Amino acid sequence: MSHKEITLHIDGMTCAACSNRIEKGLQKMEGVERANVNLALERSDIKYDPEVINEKDLEEKIRNLGYDVVHEKAEFDVQGMTCAACSNRVEKKLNKLDGVSHATVNLALETATVTYHPKVISTEKMKEAISQLGYKMEEKEENSSSQAHKEKTIRKQALRFVFSAILSFPLLWTMVTHFEWTSFIWIPDLFLHPWFQFALATPVQFIIGWPFYVGAYKSLRNKSANMDVLVAMGTSAAYFYSLYLAIDWTVTGGAMPHLYFEASAVVITLVLLGKWFEARAKGRTSHAIQALLKLRPDTAVVLRDDKEVEVAIDQVAVGDVVIVKPGEKIPVDGEVIDGVSSVDESMITGESIPVDKQKGDEVIGATVNKNGLLHVKATKVGKDTALQQIIHIVEQAQGSKANIQRLADKVSGVFVPTVIGIAILTFLIWILFVTPGDFGRALIPTVSILVIACPCALGLATPTSIMAGSGRAAEMGVLFKGGEYLESTQQIDTIILDKTGTITKGEPELTDVAPMNGWNETDVLAVVAAVEKNSEHPLAVALTNGAVKKGISFPTATDFQAITGRGVEAKVEGKRIFIGTRRFMKEQNIDLASSEARMKQLEAAGKTAMLVAVDGELAGIVAVSDTVKETSKEAIVRLKNAGLHVLMLTGDNRQTAEAIAKQVRIDDVMAEVLPEEKSAQVEKLQQEGRKVAMVGDGMNDAPALALADIGMAIGTGTDVAIEAADITLMRGDLNSVADAIEMSQKTMTNIKQNLFFAFVYNSLGIPIAALGLLAPWVAGAAMAFSSVSVVLNALRLQRVTL
Repeated sequence: MSHKEITLHIDGMTCAACSNRIEKGLQKMEGVERANVNLALERSDIKYDPEVINEKDLEEKIRNLGYDVVHEKAEFDVQGMTCAACSNRVEKKLNKLDGVSHATVNLALETATVTYHPKVISTEKMKEAISQLGYKMEEKEENSSSQAHKEKTIRKQALRFVFSAILSFPLLWTMVTHFEWTSFIWIPDLFLHPWFQFALATPVQFIIGWPFYVGAYKSLRNKSANMDVLVAMGTSAAYFYSLYLAIDWTVTGGAMPHLYFEASAVVITLVLLGKWFEARAKGRTSHAIQALLKLRPDTAVVLRDDKEVEVAIDQVAVGDVVIVKPGEKIPVDGEVIDGVSSVDESMITGESIPVDKQKGDEVIGATVNKNGLLHVKATKVGKDTALQQIIHIVEQAQGSKANIQRLADKVSGVFVPTVIGIAILTFLIWILFVTPGDFGRALIPTVSILVIACPCALGLATPTSIMAGSGRAAEMGVLFKGGEYLESTQQIDTIILDKTGTITKGEPELTDVAPMNGWNETDVLAVVAAVEKNSEHPLAVALTNGAVKKGISFPTATDFQAITGRGVEAKVEGKRIFIGTRRFMKEQNIDLASSEARMKQLEAAGKTAMLVAVDGELAGIVAVSDTVKETSKEAIVRLKNAGLHVLMLTGDNRQTAEAIAKQVRIDDVMAEVLPEEKSAQVEKLQQEGRKVAMVGDGMNDAPALALADIGMAIGTGTDVAIEAADITLMRGDLNSVADAIEMSQKTMTNIKQNLFFAFVYNSLGIPIAALGLLAPWVAGAAMAFSSVSVVLNALRLQRVTL
């Protein structure tokens, strides 16, 4: 029995009891021979049987015990991959390394994302392991030159194709004249000479085509097979058989032999043509990332020693004061410390109307200062800015895998060896039964099978669609956190919408003050403002601002306490003040009979009414109103027309909630729901067999957002990009919810089209080639076309309009 040892870095231990608990929990697991937990080093050394238990089981156990396992994530550029078999091999190798928790490799992006334990394995060891497979893996930097590398690759592919095409053209000319219907075409006698054809084909085969041999050798050395193996085998068979015929003709004389030099050279040329087109098309899939990067200015003017100095954007530090003139882009996220202006934030938030900014207001990097001079203190720079967070999310989504891709990965993993087996079987059937003893006739279908069966299209089918779809969604202000969410969103059938800040603007204002039992409006509002000044709740802010606008002065409250979902209490000038819901007042045994009619009137108008009591006696009612966003009704109708069940969830009382729901045409309302009860409502719908999406502001709704099948955080501002949700909606507009679902549907349709083309292409191409109905050069052209067509089909997503 072979054992493995691993070291896990554990977070959350505070004392010896913690380390003992983890140690005992691990040692009780079947397959664990030894577990030592070191509190000081915050790590656990574990010896276990990998046939009984794996690393993920150990991590899950530690998390179940209430602690966390520390990981780091690294992103790499991977060079040298040519097909799905390559990316699968790199991914499998990374996932087998000790210390690597999870690795995904994206063929289209030519990247690898690895989650690993830094105490167990280093990035250098990962790169070394991949170099042994024959690929080059380099860590991405913040200002990565991967785009320059891609452009260099495109130029190199173009150059190889041009040289190959020049040498192959005379061979193609001779091949074309072989058909009866083209026999009239004149051809120089030199072109038919075996050694002239050999002279043209040899540089194509062994100089231009050398990377295929290198790739094939490295693949076979690691006991696997990829596209390079297929191309090298197929073209080599045609080349060396032709060489044999040329030598035999030279030695024995006789009739001019039928050579196949053109098959090997033209196939390599067409494969290179396909790779060139494919590289150019793949470059276009990163359009969204490049567009976002262009939003960022290259330089900034900062105050250094009371002088204005222009520096590179990467040299701006937190705390620097940045000078932003009218018409310039704000270089970093920050706070206005001097100046007044309006800022166009449409490129980040989608809001077309410029936002007024003055001292104390926050500004977002990459937005445009319209008319005033601003002095901005940098609060977030580099990778911490909102723009860089958005770019990171888009890159993360484009580099992740959807579940549907795993099917393609499994197929492509066994595809090449299967094709080689089919090719050998076809050769044997032809040379033994179809054309007994005719090596040349048996060679043609064999070469055609090897060439046409390249799994490139299969490997590109899903990631290119994910890249294009998530990129286009980002341009619409919809940020999918991963390919799996882009895939699963289209399965949603129920949408739960939080009311405040989602359906409504989330900025309530004081609308009514109704004094009772001898109190006057000024005194009621004074005690309310005194208490609510201690709270940051939007309703509290609205009440306090309302008092300030009316010029009412108010005393200081003490012993403030907020009771979640019910209200607040405090002491003002020795009097006990309660402000909140009916439920809260009843718990304090306060008589509400005189207030009921007025409460119903206010709530029927869609206002949030709160009762005010002083020393156990009702003093009055205050009401605030949160207006519905202009686009909410339109968006909800759009969702309902798409066949989705739309519900509203709120902590407000039922009458207020139903008044808002009526305005936006929502029929199902869940009202008076406490924050901790929201997730239970989501779970209840899931138990009914529904696929539920929760749309909220990502703060009070966090438990429900996490539990829902898809969590969507909606809002605007610098914190939006880092909301803990599956999808972040940058624009404060419910139409983004419909956009997210439609983009998911269109992307999945596109992926299915690509997979259909790839599977059908190979399913039909292999038997046609086996029957001898496909010339090798036609097979090469078809193989190149299949990869390019899949990428071009995916790129249609970049032109989607909703």
